[in-house]
Amino acid sequence: MGTFYTDVIKKSKWYGLDNFVCKDTDMLEPGTRAAVLAVMAEAEAAGIDLRVLETYRSQKRQARLFTQGATKLKAVGCHGYGVAVDFGVFIGGKYQTKNVPYVFLRKMARRHGLISGQDWGHARTGSFVDSGHVQRVPVWRQEALFSGKWYPEPDYDPYADSKTSGHSDVVATV
Repeated sequence: MGTFYTDVIKKSKWYGLDNFVCKDTDMLEPGTRAAVLAVMAEAEAAGIDLRVLETYRSQKRQARLFTQGATKLKAVGCHGYGVAVDFGVFIGGKYQTKNVPYVFLRKMARRHGLISGQDWGHARTGSFVDSGHVQRVPVWRQEALFSGKWYPEPDYDPYADSKTSGHSDVVATV
């Protein structure tokens, strides 16, 4: 039995494209998709206009974004595996580029089992903030994901996994 990555993403029409921004939530692994939709529903209920800017991203596109300085990862990224989303906050219909309108994602993402680019799952915010980014994989698991040694199950909980695996810097509450 394969994974969502091997069975869906690698066989999709979007796989490998470098000039297309994919916003299709069907390109998200089922557990990630459910969590993303829950965050969007909670944001809407709170009066926040939160929109999906990008779901799947090919490695070619990732490399191009790195060259442009839009990402810190050159060759790999969680978007390519269906476990990450970039959100945009809109106020009065205008896309927000500053971090302040995104701060709510830190706690909201945790409530739905996602790691926020606000703090990467850590108790404290760090020097690198990716305001609208969320993913369902803690940073310490990324190497295994990218190498094909591990892929999250639909019921995967990055906070429980981190605790069980001794990664006490990744915490469920802030």
